[in-house]
Amino acid sequence: SLVFQAVFNLLIPDHAADAFSPPRLGPWGPWDALVERLLGGLGRWDAEHFLFIAERGYLLEHNCAFLPLFPLALRLLAGLLPWPSAFALLAFSAMWQLEKGRGCLSALLFSLAAGARANGLVNAGFVLYARAKRFALQLQVGSASPRELPLLWKRALSLASSAALMCAGIFLPFALFQYYAYVRFCGAGTGPAQSVPEPLLQLARDKGYRVAGVGEPKPPWCSQRFPLVYSYIQDAYWNVGFLRYFELRQIPNFLLALPVTLLGSWAAWTYVSTNPRHCLTLGLERSKSEEKGKARDGFCGPAVFVYVVHSTALLAFGFSCMHVQVLTRFLGSSSPILYWFTAHLLQEHEPLLWSTGTGNPPSGKPLLGKSPSSCGKGTSDNPVVRLLLNWRSITPLSRGILGFFLGYWLLGLILHCNFLPWT
Repeated sequence: SLVFQAVFNLLIPDHAADAFSPPRLGPWGPWDALVERLLGGLGRWDAEHFLFIAERGYLLEHNCAFLPLFPLALRLLAGLLPWPSAFALLAFSAMWQLEKGRGCLSALLFSLAAGARANGLVNAGFVLYARAKRFALQLQVGSASPRELPLLWKRALSLASSAALMCAGIFLPFALFQYYAYVRFCGAGTGPAQSVPEPLLQLARDKGYRVAGVGEPKPPWCSQRFPLVYSYIQDAYWNVGFLRYFELRQIPNFLLALPVTLLGSWAAWTYVSTNPRHCLTLGLERSKSEEKGKARDGFCGPAVFVYVVHSTALLAFGFSCMHVQVLTRFLGSSSPILYWFTAHLLQEHEPLLWSTGTGNPPSGKPLLGKSPSSCGKGTSDNPVVRLLLNWRSITPLSRGILGFFLGYWLLGLILHCNFLPWT
Protein backbone atom coordinates (compact mmCIF):
# COMPACT_ATOMS: atom_id res chain seq x y z
CA SER A 1 0.00 0.00 0.00
CA LEU A 2 2.80 2.43 0.86
CA VAL A 3 4.60 1.74 -2.40
CA PHE A 4 1.44 1.99 -4.52
CA GLN A 5 0.28 5.26 -2.97
CA ALA A 6 3.70 6.80 -3.63
CA VAL A 7 3.61 5.66 -7.26
CA PHE A 8 0.02 6.81 -7.85
CA ASN A 9 0.68 10.12 -6.13
CA LEU A 10 3.70 10.67 -8.38
CA LEU A 11 2.03 9.66 -11.66
CA ILE A 12 -1.44 11.19 -11.22
CA PRO A 13 -1.88 14.93 -10.60
CA ASP A 14 -3.91 15.88 -7.53
CA HIS A 15 -7.54 16.78 -8.07
CA ALA A 16 -8.41 20.37 -7.14
CA ALA A 17 -10.91 19.33 -4.48
CA ASP A 18 -12.70 21.85 -2.29
CA ALA A 19 -11.22 20.20 0.78
CA PHE A 20 -9.16 21.28 3.77
CA SER A 21 -5.52 21.49 2.67
CA PRO A 22 -3.47 23.82 4.89
CA PRO A 23 -0.11 25.10 3.68
CA ARG A 24 3.04 23.35 4.87
CA LEU A 25 4.77 25.80 7.21
CA GLY A 26 8.17 25.90 8.83
CA PRO A 27 11.66 25.16 7.49
CA TRP A 28 11.59 22.91 4.43
CA GLY A 29 14.71 20.83 3.91
CA PRO A 30 15.63 18.01 1.51
CA TRP A 31 14.49 15.32 3.97
CA ASP A 32 11.10 17.00 4.29
CA ALA A 33 10.72 17.03 0.52
CA LEU A 34 11.64 13.33 0.35
CA VAL A 35 9.10 12.39 3.04
CA GLU A 36 6.42 14.44 1.28
CA ARG A 37 7.25 12.74 -2.01
CA LEU A 38 7.13 9.24 -0.52
CA LEU A 39 4.26 9.57 1.98
CA GLY A 40 2.36 12.66 0.88
CA GLY A 41 -0.44 10.57 -0.60
CA LEU A 42 -1.46 9.53 2.89
CA GLY A 43 -2.10 13.13 3.95
CA ARG A 44 -5.40 13.67 2.18
CA TRP A 45 -9.01 14.37 3.19
CA ASP A 46 -9.56 13.61 6.89
CA ALA A 47 -5.86 12.94 7.40
CA GLU A 48 -5.20 16.64 6.80
CA HIS A 49 -7.44 17.48 9.75
CA PHE A 50 -5.85 14.91 12.05
CA LEU A 51 -2.31 16.04 11.21
CA PHE A 52 -3.25 19.70 11.60
CA ILE A 53 -4.90 19.08 14.98
CA ALA A 54 -1.93 17.01 16.17
CA GLU A 55 0.40 19.89 15.28
CA ARG A 56 -1.62 23.00 16.18
CA GLY A 57 -4.59 21.86 18.24
CA TYR A 58 -8.18 22.91 17.53
CA LEU A 59 -7.30 26.23 15.97
CA LEU A 60 -10.09 26.19 13.37
CA GLU A 61 -13.74 25.67 14.25
CA HIS A 62 -14.46 22.97 11.67
CA ASN A 63 -11.58 20.86 13.02
CA CYS A 64 -13.89 20.15 15.98
CA ALA A 65 -15.78 17.62 13.84
CA PHE A 66 -12.80 15.32 14.45
CA LEU A 67 -12.59 13.97 17.98
CA PRO A 68 -9.30 14.18 19.85
CA LEU A 69 -8.18 10.61 20.58
CA PHE A 70 -6.47 9.92 17.27
CA PRO A 71 -4.67 13.30 16.87
CA LEU A 72 -3.57 13.11 20.51
CA ALA A 73 -2.18 9.65 19.85
CA LEU A 74 -0.39 10.99 16.78
CA ARG A 75 1.17 13.78 18.79
CA LEU A 76 2.26 11.57 21.67
CA LEU A 77 3.46 8.55 19.73
CA ALA A 78 4.66 10.02 16.45
CA GLY A 79 8.27 9.53 17.43
CA LEU A 80 7.79 6.06 18.90
CA LEU A 81 5.58 3.82 16.78
CA PRO A 82 2.80 3.98 14.19
CA TRP A 83 -0.79 4.01 15.44
CA PRO A 84 -3.29 1.60 13.75
CA SER A 85 -6.75 2.45 12.58
CA ALA A 86 -7.73 3.44 16.11
CA PHE A 87 -11.53 3.47 16.06
CA ALA A 88 -11.94 0.02 14.52
CA LEU A 89 -9.33 -1.42 16.88
CA LEU A 90 -11.08 -0.07 19.98
CA ALA A 91 -14.66 -0.73 18.84
CA PHE A 92 -14.04 -4.33 17.72
CA SER A 93 -12.01 -5.06 20.85
CA ALA A 94 -14.85 -3.70 22.99
CA MET A 95 -17.38 -5.91 21.20
CA TRP A 96 -15.18 -8.95 21.76
CA GLN A 97 -14.74 -8.20 25.47
CA LEU A 98 -18.50 -7.74 25.84
CA GLU A 99 -19.08 -11.16 24.23
CA LYS A 100 -16.65 -12.65 26.76
CA GLY A 101 -18.65 -11.14 29.62
CA ARG A 102 -16.11 -8.48 30.57
CA GLY A 103 -18.55 -5.59 30.84
CA CYS A 104 -16.30 -3.04 32.55
CA LEU A 105 -13.41 -3.52 30.14
CA SER A 106 -15.73 -3.38 27.13
CA ALA A 107 -17.26 -0.15 28.44
CA LEU A 108 -13.79 1.38 28.81
CA LEU A 109 -12.87 0.44 25.24
CA PHE A 110 -16.23 1.69 23.94
CA SER A 111 -15.56 4.95 25.77
CA LEU A 112 -12.16 5.33 24.14
CA ALA A 113 -13.72 4.54 20.75
CA ALA A 114 -16.26 7.32 21.33
CA GLY A 115 -13.30 9.63 21.86
CA ALA A 116 -12.05 8.75 18.39
CA ARG A 117 -15.23 9.06 16.31
CA ALA A 118 -18.67 10.46 17.04
CA ASN A 119 -20.52 7.39 15.75
CA GLY A 120 -18.91 5.50 18.62
CA LEU A 121 -21.81 6.81 20.71
CA VAL A 122 -24.08 4.34 18.92
CA ASN A 123 -22.07 1.51 20.50
CA ALA A 124 -23.85 2.23 23.78
CA GLY A 125 -26.64 0.19 22.21
CA PHE A 126 -24.53 -2.97 22.60
CA VAL A 127 -24.30 -2.39 26.36
CA LEU A 128 -28.02 -1.66 26.69
CA TYR A 129 -28.97 -4.68 24.61
CA ALA A 130 -26.66 -7.00 26.55
CA ARG A 131 -28.25 -5.94 29.83
CA ALA A 132 -31.80 -6.15 28.44
CA LYS A 133 -31.19 -9.60 26.98
CA ARG A 134 -29.65 -10.82 30.23
CA PHE A 135 -32.70 -9.71 32.20
CA ALA A 136 -35.16 -11.11 29.62
CA LEU A 137 -33.48 -14.51 29.72
CA GLN A 138 -33.56 -14.50 33.52
CA LEU A 139 -37.31 -13.94 33.39
CA GLN A 140 -37.70 -17.01 31.18
CA VAL A 141 -35.88 -19.29 33.62
CA GLY A 142 -37.84 -20.74 36.51
CA SER A 143 -41.25 -19.77 37.77
CA ALA A 144 -42.44 -16.22 38.23
CA SER A 145 -44.00 -16.65 41.68
CA PRO A 146 -44.98 -13.63 43.82
CA ARG A 147 -42.12 -14.44 46.19
CA GLU A 148 -39.58 -13.87 43.45
CA LEU A 149 -40.91 -10.45 42.37
CA PRO A 150 -38.73 -8.45 44.84
CA LEU A 151 -35.69 -10.37 43.63
CA LEU A 152 -36.57 -9.65 40.02
CA TRP A 153 -36.97 -5.96 40.78
CA LYS A 154 -33.60 -5.97 42.49
CA ARG A 155 -31.98 -7.61 39.47
CA ALA A 156 -33.69 -5.16 37.12
CA LEU A 157 -32.49 -2.15 39.11
CA SER A 158 -28.97 -3.55 39.31
CA LEU A 159 -28.78 -4.16 35.57
CA ALA A 160 -30.35 -0.78 34.77
CA SER A 161 -27.95 1.11 37.03
CA SER A 162 -24.89 -0.67 35.68
CA ALA A 163 -26.07 -0.05 32.10
CA ALA A 164 -26.64 3.64 32.88
CA LEU A 165 -23.15 4.00 34.36
CA MET A 166 -21.52 2.25 31.42
CA CYS A 167 -23.44 4.35 28.89
CA ALA A 168 -22.52 7.51 30.77
CA GLY A 169 -18.88 6.47 30.51
CA ILE A 170 -19.25 5.95 26.77
CA PHE A 171 -20.84 9.39 26.31
CA LEU A 172 -18.35 11.15 28.61
CA PRO A 173 -15.49 11.73 26.09
CA PHE A 174 -17.86 13.22 23.52
CA ALA A 175 -19.53 15.45 26.14
CA LEU A 176 -16.17 16.65 27.47
CA PHE A 177 -15.01 17.49 23.97
CA GLN A 178 -18.17 19.49 23.26
CA TYR A 179 -17.51 21.43 26.45
CA TYR A 180 -13.90 22.01 25.38
CA ALA A 181 -15.10 23.36 22.01
CA TYR A 182 -17.59 25.63 23.79
CA VAL A 183 -14.85 27.11 25.98
CA ARG A 184 -12.52 27.38 22.99
CA PHE A 185 -14.89 29.18 20.63
CA CYS A 186 -17.69 30.55 22.85
CA GLY A 187 -16.01 31.52 26.12
CA ALA A 188 -14.84 34.97 27.13
CA GLY A 189 -12.14 36.03 24.72
CA THR A 190 -12.82 32.90 22.62
CA GLY A 191 -10.03 30.90 24.14
CA PRO A 192 -6.40 31.62 24.89
CA ALA A 193 -4.70 34.00 22.52
CA GLN A 194 -2.02 32.51 20.31
CA SER A 195 0.14 33.55 17.43
CA VAL A 196 -1.41 32.32 14.20
CA PRO A 197 0.84 32.30 11.11
CA GLU A 198 -0.34 34.62 8.38
CA PRO A 199 -0.69 31.84 5.75
CA LEU A 200 -3.20 30.08 8.02
CA LEU A 201 -5.12 33.30 8.61
CA GLN A 202 -5.22 33.89 4.86
CA LEU A 203 -6.49 30.33 4.32
CA ALA A 204 -9.23 30.96 6.91
CA ARG A 205 -10.25 34.19 5.19
CA ASP A 206 -10.33 32.55 1.77
CA LYS A 207 -12.31 29.51 2.88
CA GLY A 208 -14.49 31.10 5.55
CA TYR A 209 -12.98 29.12 8.43
CA ARG A 210 -13.54 30.46 11.95
CA VAL A 211 -10.28 30.78 13.92
CA ALA A 212 -10.13 30.52 17.71
CA GLY A 213 -8.53 33.25 19.78
CA VAL A 214 -8.52 36.06 17.21
CA GLY A 215 -11.46 38.09 18.49
CA GLU A 216 -14.07 36.89 16.00
CA PRO A 217 -17.79 37.01 16.86
CA LYS A 218 -19.19 33.97 18.60
CA PRO A 219 -20.54 31.33 16.21
CA PRO A 220 -24.33 30.77 16.15
CA TRP A 221 -24.15 27.32 17.76
CA CYS A 222 -22.90 28.92 20.99
CA SER A 223 -26.36 30.36 21.67
CA GLN A 224 -28.22 27.08 21.19
CA ARG A 225 -29.91 25.48 24.18
CA PHE A 226 -27.60 22.48 23.82
CA PRO A 227 -24.50 23.88 22.08
CA LEU A 228 -23.13 21.00 20.01
CA VAL A 229 -20.31 22.03 17.72
CA TYR A 230 -20.27 18.63 15.98
CA SER A 231 -23.78 18.80 14.52
CA TYR A 232 -23.29 22.47 13.58
CA ILE A 233 -20.10 21.72 11.63
CA GLN A 234 -21.70 18.83 9.78
CA ASP A 235 -24.56 21.12 8.76
CA ALA A 236 -22.79 24.42 8.09
CA TYR A 237 -19.50 23.29 6.55
CA TRP A 238 -20.38 20.04 4.78
CA ASN A 239 -24.16 20.27 4.25
CA VAL A 240 -24.73 16.91 5.90
CA GLY A 241 -28.40 16.16 6.43
CA PHE A 242 -31.29 13.91 5.46
CA LEU A 243 -31.41 13.37 1.67
CA ARG A 244 -29.26 16.46 1.03
CA TYR A 245 -26.82 14.42 -1.04
CA PHE A 246 -29.53 13.12 -3.35
CA GLU A 247 -28.57 15.16 -6.42
CA LEU A 248 -27.95 14.15 -10.02
CA ARG A 249 -24.34 15.32 -9.89
CA GLN A 250 -23.69 12.93 -6.97
CA ILE A 251 -24.58 9.82 -9.00
CA PRO A 252 -20.87 8.83 -9.38
CA ASN A 253 -20.48 8.91 -5.60
CA PHE A 254 -23.59 6.76 -5.15
CA LEU A 255 -22.08 4.28 -7.62
CA LEU A 256 -18.93 4.15 -5.48
CA ALA A 257 -21.09 3.29 -2.48
CA LEU A 258 -23.31 0.83 -4.33
CA PRO A 259 -21.26 -2.37 -3.67
CA VAL A 260 -21.14 -1.93 0.08
CA THR A 261 -24.81 -0.85 0.12
CA LEU A 262 -25.84 -4.04 -1.66
CA LEU A 263 -23.57 -6.17 0.53
CA GLY A 264 -24.90 -4.67 3.77
CA SER A 265 -28.51 -4.99 2.61
CA TRP A 266 -27.91 -8.60 1.53
CA ALA A 267 -26.45 -9.39 4.93
CA ALA A 268 -29.49 -7.97 6.72
CA TRP A 269 -31.95 -9.79 4.45
CA THR A 270 -30.11 -13.10 4.84
CA TYR A 271 -30.20 -12.88 8.61
CA VAL A 272 -33.83 -11.73 8.88
CA SER A 273 -35.14 -14.30 6.40
CA THR A 274 -33.28 -17.08 8.22
CA ASN A 275 -34.39 -16.00 11.70
CA PRO A 276 -37.79 -14.26 11.35
CA ARG A 277 -39.06 -15.22 14.82
CA HIS A 278 -35.77 -14.36 16.48
CA CYS A 279 -35.85 -10.91 14.84
CA LEU A 280 -39.51 -10.27 15.69
CA THR A 281 -38.79 -11.00 19.36
CA LEU A 282 -35.65 -8.78 19.18
CA GLY A 283 -33.53 -11.75 20.15
CA LEU A 284 -34.90 -11.66 23.71
CA GLU A 285 -36.62 -15.05 23.54
CA ARG A 286 -34.58 -18.06 24.57
CA SER A 287 -34.24 -20.39 21.57
CA LYS A 288 -34.47 -24.17 21.76
CA SER A 289 -30.79 -24.52 20.98
CA GLU A 290 -29.94 -22.17 23.85
CA GLU A 291 -32.20 -24.11 26.20
CA LYS A 292 -30.19 -27.22 25.38
CA GLY A 293 -26.96 -25.31 25.98
CA LYS A 294 -25.94 -25.45 22.33
CA ALA A 295 -26.42 -22.06 20.71
CA ARG A 296 -26.01 -22.11 16.92
CA ASP A 297 -22.77 -20.67 15.71
CA GLY A 298 -22.00 -18.86 12.48
CA PHE A 299 -23.35 -15.76 10.82
CA CYS A 300 -27.01 -16.77 11.25
CA GLY A 301 -26.60 -17.58 14.95
CA PRO A 302 -28.65 -15.76 17.61
CA ALA A 303 -25.69 -13.78 18.97
CA VAL A 304 -25.27 -11.94 15.66
CA PHE A 305 -28.69 -10.22 15.87
CA VAL A 306 -27.52 -7.06 17.64
CA TYR A 307 -24.61 -6.66 15.21
CA VAL A 308 -26.96 -6.92 12.22
CA VAL A 309 -29.22 -4.25 13.73
CA HIS A 310 -26.22 -2.01 14.38
CA SER A 311 -24.83 -2.44 10.86
CA THR A 312 -28.21 -1.93 9.18
CA ALA A 313 -28.90 1.23 11.18
CA LEU A 314 -25.50 2.65 10.21
CA LEU A 315 -26.11 1.71 6.57
CA ALA A 316 -29.52 3.41 6.49
CA PHE A 317 -28.18 6.54 8.19
CA GLY A 318 -25.05 6.73 6.07
CA PHE A 319 -26.89 6.23 2.78
CA SER A 320 -29.60 8.81 3.52
CA CYS A 321 -27.74 11.45 5.53
CA MET A 322 -24.00 11.33 4.82
CA HIS A 323 -21.70 11.88 1.88
CA VAL A 324 -22.12 8.38 0.50
CA GLN A 325 -18.58 8.01 -0.85
CA VAL A 326 -17.46 7.47 2.77
CA LEU A 327 -19.96 4.64 3.31
CA THR A 328 -17.51 1.77 2.74
CA ARG A 329 -15.01 3.18 5.21
CA PHE A 330 -17.78 4.16 7.62
CA LEU A 331 -19.24 0.64 7.79
CA GLY A 332 -15.93 -1.19 7.52
CA SER A 333 -14.49 0.61 10.55
CA SER A 334 -17.65 0.44 12.65
CA SER A 335 -19.12 -3.05 12.23
CA PRO A 336 -17.72 -6.57 11.74
CA ILE A 337 -20.82 -7.61 9.76
CA LEU A 338 -19.27 -6.98 6.34
CA TYR A 339 -16.39 -9.32 7.13
CA TRP A 340 -18.54 -11.97 8.82
CA PHE A 341 -21.06 -12.03 6.00
CA THR A 342 -18.51 -12.26 3.20
CA ALA A 343 -16.77 -15.08 5.08
CA HIS A 344 -20.18 -16.76 5.46
CA LEU A 345 -20.82 -16.49 1.71
CA LEU A 346 -17.43 -17.97 0.87
CA GLN A 347 -17.88 -20.85 3.30
CA GLU A 348 -21.40 -21.60 2.06
CA HIS A 349 -20.89 -21.30 -1.69
CA GLU A 350 -17.22 -21.90 -2.52
CA PRO A 351 -16.45 -25.62 -3.11
CA LEU A 352 -12.70 -25.03 -2.86
CA LEU A 353 -13.15 -24.24 0.82
CA TRP A 354 -15.13 -27.42 1.45
CA SER A 355 -12.18 -29.71 0.70
CA THR A 356 -9.82 -30.44 3.58
CA GLY A 357 -6.37 -31.87 3.83
CA THR A 358 -4.97 -32.57 0.35
CA GLY A 359 -8.35 -32.94 -1.30
CA ASN A 360 -8.84 -31.53 -4.78
CA PRO A 361 -11.65 -29.36 -6.13
CA PRO A 362 -14.47 -30.87 -8.23
CA SER A 363 -12.48 -30.14 -11.40
CA GLY A 364 -9.92 -32.75 -10.36
CA LYS A 365 -7.00 -30.34 -10.72
CA PRO A 366 -4.68 -30.00 -7.71
CA LEU A 367 -5.09 -26.87 -5.63
CA LEU A 368 -2.37 -24.26 -5.80
CA GLY A 369 -1.12 -22.92 -2.50
CA LYS A 370 -1.65 -26.21 -0.63
CA SER A 371 1.46 -28.09 0.42
CA PRO A 372 1.10 -31.29 2.47
CA SER A 373 4.61 -30.81 3.81
CA SER A 374 3.98 -27.35 5.21
CA CYS A 375 2.85 -28.80 8.58
CA GLY A 376 0.19 -26.14 8.98
CA LYS A 377 2.51 -23.21 8.33
CA GLY A 378 2.98 -20.74 5.52
CA THR A 379 0.58 -19.41 2.92
CA SER A 380 -1.14 -22.78 2.43
CA ASP A 381 -3.15 -22.16 5.62
CA ASN A 382 -4.57 -18.88 4.32
CA PRO A 383 -7.85 -19.59 2.48
CA VAL A 384 -7.85 -16.18 0.81
CA VAL A 385 -4.42 -16.76 -0.71
CA ARG A 386 -5.57 -20.22 -1.80
CA LEU A 387 -8.60 -18.73 -3.56
CA LEU A 388 -6.52 -16.06 -5.27
CA LEU A 389 -4.00 -18.62 -6.52
CA ASN A 390 -6.88 -20.71 -7.91
CA TRP A 391 -8.76 -17.77 -9.38
CA ARG A 392 -9.96 -19.62 -12.50
CA SER A 393 -11.43 -22.45 -10.43
CA ILE A 394 -13.49 -20.46 -7.96
CA THR A 395 -17.15 -19.49 -8.38
CA PRO A 396 -18.27 -16.15 -9.83
CA LEU A 397 -19.58 -15.20 -6.37
CA SER A 398 -16.15 -15.72 -4.84
CA ARG A 399 -14.56 -13.70 -7.62
CA GLY A 400 -17.02 -10.90 -6.97
CA ILE A 401 -16.30 -10.85 -3.23
CA LEU A 402 -12.53 -10.96 -3.61
CA GLY A 403 -12.70 -8.50 -6.48
CA PHE A 404 -14.66 -6.05 -4.35
CA PHE A 405 -12.13 -6.01 -1.53
CA LEU A 406 -9.12 -5.93 -3.85
CA GLY A 407 -10.78 -3.28 -5.99
CA TYR A 408 -11.62 -1.14 -2.97
CA TRP A 409 -8.01 -1.39 -1.79
CA LEU A 410 -6.47 -0.51 -5.15
CA LEU A 411 -9.03 2.04 -6.31
CA GLY A 412 -9.05 3.60 -2.86
CA LEU A 413 -5.30 4.14 -3.03
CA ILE A 414 -5.51 5.73 -6.46
CA LEU A 415 -8.36 8.07 -5.56
CA HIS A 416 -7.47 8.94 -1.99
CA CYS A 417 -3.85 9.90 -2.51
CA ASN A 418 -4.85 12.34 -5.28
CA PHE A 419 -7.73 14.11 -3.47
CA LEU A 420 -10.38 12.32 -5.51
CA PRO A 421 -13.74 11.45 -3.85
CA TRP A 422 -12.84 8.33 -1.93
CA THR A 423 -12.30 8.94 1.75
